[in-house]
Amino acid sequence: MKVTLSAIKADVGSVGGHNKPSLKLTQSIIDHVENEGKKKKLIIDYKVFTAGDDNFIIMSHTKGVNNTDIHRLAWDAFVQGTAIAKEQGLYGAGQDLLKDAFSGNVRGMGPGSAEMEFEERPSEPFIVFMCDKTDPGVFNYPFYRGFADPFHNAGLILAPDMQAGFEYTVMDVNYTEADKVITLKVPEEQYQLAALLRDPEHYVIESVHSRASGDQALVNSTSRLHNIAGKYTGKDDPVAIVRTQKEFPSTGEILSPFATAHFVVGDNRGSHNIALMPCKLGSIISFFDGPAMVTAAGICIHNGVMTEAVDLFDQPFWDYVRNKAAEKSYSLREQGFFGNAMAPMEELEYTGVMKILAGLDKKFVIRKK
Repeated sequence: MKVTLSAIKADVGSVGGHNKPSLKLTQSIIDHVENEGKKKKLIIDYKVFTAGDDNFIIMSHTKGVNNTDIHRLAWDAFVQGTAIAKEQGLYGAGQDLLKDAFSGNVRGMGPGSAEMEFEERPSEPFIVFMCDKTDPGVFNYPFYRGFADPFHNAGLILAPDMQAGFEYTVMDVNYTEADKVITLKVPEEQYQLAALLRDPEHYVIESVHSRASGDQALVNSTSRLHNIAGKYTGKDDPVAIVRTQKEFPSTGEILSPFATAHFVVGDNRGSHNIALMPCKLGSIISFFDGPAMVTAAGICIHNGVMTEAVDLFDQPFWDYVRNKAAEKSYSLREQGFFGNAMAPMEELEYTGVMKILAGLDKKFVIRKK
């Protein structure tokens, strides 16, 4: 059966600051998707998760990617959630809804989306990664190592189906006129891929395909909120879908690189460097409006119907990684705003620091010799 998975997310309000949507807000989103989507047979199945202050709607259907009705369903659900946020006086009500009216697709309107259409295998496991307080480049490191590095993906050596390698599509997210992408094959073009991915604020993995079968393995949301709004409105908080097992890396091989707790841009006001913390599903934001988090739901799908989700970071090993991420994060936070502790200047372009610097520039004087 050919099925489409659509993951669409937005921050439309949260309790106590940038912490977590209220139960009533999230329930309003669930009710809308149930009544207007599943009961009317627009979609086959769905799940709604939260990560920090964001709501993530995961839907299965047969209408393909970028379908107007599917995107409208998610948009209207977030509008419903915004109404509840305003009613409850939540912080950031409607924050990610950057346009006044739906225009056919949520891309370019604020919410993030990751969609993939594929022919179901007899067993179809996949992971939904959901982040908060960071941007789409957060996945460059783990998806590079999970698909292209035998240190983490032993299947590149042990599984014949994977020895042909993978094909990466990378987007230049700073180009705003259209989607500017490049396709690179590994292992032949692995060094060229690395040269791009080392700059995760500029070049971001959009998708990966198996070279053996041509099937798509993953998709990542790539929208940048500040590119849409023209100012800082919050971090992008990406979502990614990754199919696993057989001709793709195993679930464990995909999770393995997240144990690094690598440094990413995000955290407080989206303007600091911080270690990415793998958190349990539904975790809140706290320390310094962070730290940047990733959650992971493991699911199987058959005939479009999804099983219950397994919380892939709810296992004792990841407690060690969370402690490691906290230690790495605090070592940078002790440095405050100096040097590498804060995001690079390119990421601060949409913040108030640029206004300060512009004002100070007028007060500089050139000394006469």
